[in-house]
Amino acid sequence: MLIGSLMYLNGQAAIDPSVVQATIHTLTAQDNGNKAGIEKGVNQVARLWQETDGDNAAFRKFCETNYLADPNEKYQVFLKTSNYLEAIYGHYNEMSLSLQKSLHLDDGPLLAIDEMFGSYSPSTHLSDDLYNNKITFLIALNFPHLTLEEKETLGTDRKAWAYARMGDLFTERIPASLLEAASGAESDADIYTSQYNIYMGHVTNAKGHYLFPEDMILLSHWNLRDEIKANYNKGKEGLDKQRTVYEVMKRIVSQEIPVEVINSGACEWNPYTNTIKQEGKEVKATPEATARYQKMLNNFKAMQGIDKYTGNTFIDRKFNDNMEVALADVEKLFDEFLSAPELKEVGKMISKRLGRKLEAYDIWYDGFKARSNLDETKLDAQTQALYPNAAAMDKKLPDILMKLGFSAERANYLADKITVDAARGSGHAWGAAMKGQQSHLRTRIPATGMNYKGYNIAIHEFGHNVEQTLSIYDVDYYMLSGVPNTAFTEALAFVFQKRDLEILGITDPNPEKKAMDVLDKIWSMYEICGVSMLDISVWKWMYAHPDATAGQLKEATIALSKEIWNKYYAPVFGVKDETVLAVYSHMISYPLYLSAYAFGQIIEFQLDQYLEGKNFANEVERIFRQGRLTPNQWMILATGSPLTVEPMLEAVREIIK
Repeated sequence: MLIGSLMYLNGQAAIDPSVVQATIHTLTAQDNGNKAGIEKGVNQVARLWQETDGDNAAFRKFCETNYLADPNEKYQVFLKTSNYLEAIYGHYNEMSLSLQKSLHLDDGPLLAIDEMFGSYSPSTHLSDDLYNNKITFLIALNFPHLTLEEKETLGTDRKAWAYARMGDLFTERIPASLLEAASGAESDADIYTSQYNIYMGHVTNAKGHYLFPEDMILLSHWNLRDEIKANYNKGKEGLDKQRTVYEVMKRIVSQEIPVEVINSGACEWNPYTNTIKQEGKEVKATPEATARYQKMLNNFKAMQGIDKYTGNTFIDRKFNDNMEVALADVEKLFDEFLSAPELKEVGKMISKRLGRKLEAYDIWYDGFKARSNLDETKLDAQTQALYPNAAAMDKKLPDILMKLGFSAERANYLADKITVDAARGSGHAWGAAMKGQQSHLRTRIPATGMNYKGYNIAIHEFGHNVEQTLSIYDVDYYMLSGVPNTAFTEALAFVFQKRDLEILGITDPNPEKKAMDVLDKIWSMYEICGVSMLDISVWKWMYAHPDATAGQLKEATIALSKEIWNKYYAPVFGVKDETVLAVYSHMISYPLYLSAYAFGQIIEFQLDQYLEGKNFANEVERIFRQGRLTPNQWMILATGSPLTVEPMLEAVREIIK
């Protein structure tokens, strides 16, 4: 869907203001009860209208001919338009799914033709086509865009919300070539990160000893992070592994990593000395230099090209339009959490549990989770037996849902609309865009079967799929399908992921489990808030330095990561100038997406508190049938409270006491 700000042709209105006012006067005389709506609609069409669409007379004739004064006729047009758009968006979604299949699925080596088709976006000319046949103008005239403040007043009027979401569709006019460039830049970055594997069996520790299984291949940053998490409570060997993985991460951030060890096991690599060997002999290493940051810069340039057609920046569009939460409010919320004195106390707890001072990679401390005290080798064996391949997991989706409390009928209803694929990368969830389509659950499945890490990710993605299914199949209006923003689908994914052991039939008899869960969420939120702040800061820097090179962006990103670390983490960790926050691959291939995870965790915490003691399945279905309201309205109707970090902080205060 095309959502954004209003624009003028080359900074000037294409329609004479007097003609706009005369048109408003004529339509108001026909329908005096909708004066505000008429003014909005006519002005919106005028802002989108270009010389190629016709002259002033053509504009006025169009508005007077196509304004829908009869509420019943307007409703019928709304329903028909919704059906047409569902067909268009649904089939474009199916095309994109097919074109990117080889990029996302583990179906053999990637060929150049795969990347060429995968970067092609079939829908880039859709907007132009809809403007050319004036469908967009009819929609904008009769279903004008509402501001965030106006939407917040709609309450529980479902039809008004659906009309408002139709009004969000056409508020900007971007040339197809620019949309194509943006899609290509993001696809190129996605390919880069999906193939950024480290062959850990060929990585040594500081002393040149091999620590990892010979066949272990870890995707950056996701699997590297998970390997750090998996090595808590593993003694000196586990600590050695963690420190070695962190050295790998630092080389990736600094781009000192040799290109010879990226997605290849041809060389033996000591990340501490950053030297490589072949057949026992040291050979010259070629540093990656700036490739990582060039991908970020490519995304920035593509988005910057779109800015002049929207009248705002990609940052504005991401937060004000897509998330529908102002950037200032986002930063204030994150700062409030990151500055909380309670975090120092939690840090002290972790240090005591570890029996050592905190190190930078302990932002991923996993010891509060029940599974951290379990033998992951046994967990691997269990998940490999249950899910040897994608087909096996696909078959067991109803069982997973029933273990979460869904009835057999509802479990089968939902599972029939979801399919499982073996992913080339770490995995993701790809939702349907029309009824009749399936959502796709994608996770990495080795030849030996799905290990516990893959299973844990799969349950997270399954949460996305359940949301995607409920919010398109069970929502009353297609225009309300989905959730307020990506943070809300992340919330349900986290809620599902938290129950991964429960699904396996593993229970934790620990009476302190609830307190441990709170501490785990607090520490996880601590990690992701800082990363999100860095993501925002880097984009602010790029806009302040639009002509920067990839090398300058690298230095700025490293400096900003240290700055944020020193402000929010050094007081807790006792070490300065760490760059761990900059390792996230999301910053490369999913621009400004990381904040969705932070909001997702806030929402998840509030949802979890609300769901406690209630029928989990029934409430999940009720809540996610709300569809795409604004974030605060959604939260109030879901849980009775607006979006806030205070419940998280209050919960940890109680534990500290």
